[in-house]
Amino acid sequence: MTHATPSRAHVLGFPRIGAHRELKFAQEAYWSGAISEASLRDTGSALRQRHWALQQDAGLDLVCVGDFAWYDQVLSTLALLGALPTRFGFETAQLSLADYFVAARGNPQHHAMEMTKWFDTNYHYLVPEWTADTRFDGGVEWLFEELAEAQALAHTPKVTLLGPLSLLYLGKLKGGLTHSLELLHKLIPAYQTVLTRLQQAGVEWLQIDEPILAQDLDAQWRNAFLPSYTALAQQAPKLMLTTYFEAVSEHAALLHSLPLDGVHLDLLRAPQQLTVFLENWPQGRVLSAGVIDGRNIWRADLSDLLKQLQPLQQQLGDKLWISSSCSLLHVPVDLAAETSLPPETLSWLAFATQKLDEVVALKLALNGNAEAVLPQFIAAQTAIASRASSVRIHNPVVQKRLASVLSADAQRQHPFSQRIAAQQQRFALPLFPTTSIGSFPQTALIRQTRAAYKRGAIKHIEYLEAMRAEIRLVVAAQEKIGIDVLVHGEPERNDMVEYFGEQLWGYGFSLNGWVQSYGSRCVKPPFIYGDVYRPEAMTVAWSEYAQSLTDKPMKGMLTGPVTMLQWSFVRDDQPRQTTALQIALALRDEVQDLERAGIGMIQIDEPAFREGLPLKRKDWAAYLDWAVQAFKLSSAGVSDETQIHTHMCYSEFNDILPWIAAMDADVITIETSRSDMELLAGFGDFAYPNDIGPGVYDIHSPRVPRVSEMQNLLQKARSVIPDARLWVNPDCGLKTRNWPETIAALEHMVQAAKLLRASASINDEAEHVNCC
Repeated sequence: MTHATPSRAHVLGFPRIGAHRELKFAQEAYWSGAISEASLRDTGSALRQRHWALQQDAGLDLVCVGDFAWYDQVLSTLALLGALPTRFGFETAQLSLADYFVAARGNPQHHAMEMTKWFDTNYHYLVPEWTADTRFDGGVEWLFEELAEAQALAHTPKVTLLGPLSLLYLGKLKGGLTHSLELLHKLIPAYQTVLTRLQQAGVEWLQIDEPILAQDLDAQWRNAFLPSYTALAQQAPKLMLTTYFEAVSEHAALLHSLPLDGVHLDLLRAPQQLTVFLENWPQGRVLSAGVIDGRNIWRADLSDLLKQLQPLQQQLGDKLWISSSCSLLHVPVDLAAETSLPPETLSWLAFATQKLDEVVALKLALNGNAEAVLPQFIAAQTAIASRASSVRIHNPVVQKRLASVLSADAQRQHPFSQRIAAQQQRFALPLFPTTSIGSFPQTALIRQTRAAYKRGAIKHIEYLEAMRAEIRLVVAAQEKIGIDVLVHGEPERNDMVEYFGEQLWGYGFSLNGWVQSYGSRCVKPPFIYGDVYRPEAMTVAWSEYAQSLTDKPMKGMLTGPVTMLQWSFVRDDQPRQTTALQIALALRDEVQDLERAGIGMIQIDEPAFREGLPLKRKDWAAYLDWAVQAFKLSSAGVSDETQIHTHMCYSEFNDILPWIAAMDADVITIETSRSDMELLAGFGDFAYPNDIGPGVYDIHSPRVPRVSEMQNLLQKARSVIPDARLWVNPDCGLKTRNWPETIAALEHMVQAAKLLRASASINDEAEHVNCC
């Protein structure tokens, strides 16, 4: 069926980092002083132009403007509105790029803004800080400059902007307010000003993102939508309200009532919601169907999607638009540079650039041009069939082992109270023991040595000695500083997931599959295509060597099963739970091998534990139950005197504390410094039963905090954690930091712990005198 005005194609956003991480390298060069701001801006402009050209050349009807950010899209929205935290003292109308980066990274006078996960993704956003004196008086001109740039290149732009209610919802109250919505009366006029300017600049469509609709919203938030959007629609481009990551069926009537020109639904994550929305679909409104997966890298089944979309087009005609499920920010840029993957495996994949082609292929087929895209449909069908039948996918040995797992396999021998006594006797640690989270600075020399070994430029023995030299350096530095529980520094590891995935069967790897995690931090997630198992030990030799260098406890360092799952592109042909338990069994073997090698402390990191939490509370328990089971299956096969640690960071933990406690790790280390120990309060209210190490300094900032600052944070921690169960550590791993600031910060940390011990000793003596 064809239409005079056919269906249109667009996406919700494109990755901004560049296929070869050009933005990352330019950012870091600017921060180090190696390039000027003008040079950094030139890099940004070149990337935007390249990405707009990709979208136009693929055949999209609209290109995205506003999806670019120098660090984070939430921070950029604050900069646009003039709403950066007032504590920085910035003049918002004259905000510089240097000021913008100070908010993200901190400086000697100011700690950086808090950072947390963007819904259930591995992307991190900077958390707005709402106070009674927050203003929205207008800020930078960057969005309008980028719009003019796109128009000058003859592109048809669709501007993307985070919606006002999601912006408020994602922030934190920092003083003088009882609810974020108290700021709404100031925020809506600021948005009106922006929207009016965009309309005057000739923008036809504005994509306004309201992802909070995918979460559980109370009546106060729901009731704010109609008056807000009624005000915004008065003088604005056509408004396309976008939702993603989950169903928003419960808000169908609300969305139908809003004065909108279009609504985007994530039909990849939640296809079931379509029926509810179509019952009373407003006449003349566009439905943007998010059917191409913006969160995973598997090639789409175009034929199947076309069958699903054809009835929709018959009902909606040219009001049906085809799109990605969410922004393509969450997938790598382009498959073109992938020369190392087997052709069969390569055929199963689609990165952002290829997903543009998939969106356009569906549009053309719907609009009566099926012949033009027939080769693409045939290639997709061939790849889908290849993947379904490939011998790479299924391993009967793994499946049989998982089927034989018993509930007792996920239980430690005795409760924590008995285990901790055995561990204290074994390790004899002081009060407030100090440790770090795992990684130490990854210098250019380390990266160059790993790269040389990978391409065969140096022999194994040369690589081994180079890595051992780095381990010796790390161990010696920690002993000199006076840290109580050591780590080997992980010089051999490229990434905390990729390193393990490279040694597990069932994982695949790209050469340039980079995805932005935050700021300039990029990760290259592996993809899980088949049943997972461990053919041989992965870390034992490194940990054994490190332990041989010291009499102090040396932690063995592993990445947990949930994080291995969440930070990979996961197979979509079996439940995620099944894949997580397969990974857990592989890690269980590693944990037991480490114990047999004499490693008495084993840290199994789970920073992505909360990240996997479903957006709807009704779905939480099912996920959390199998996530806990996976962790315990990986960790429970050791004796009482072996101490199991875990680490979590940059997430809100308080609402899932019963499940964190159920993981039954002997020690948990958590990120708390950016929130000024706010995140720790819940652990105290919950009376968390095991040992806790709240982070005392932010490792994502180059700032070295003073000893007094760390003491202050530790005193706050002591108010909710008994002294006997309080550890002292950084927020996270140190791989992104340089050596001078790492040494300085760790020295301050150890000094703070020693002062705390002295204070506790004096208090104990005073109590003894008073009571005796």
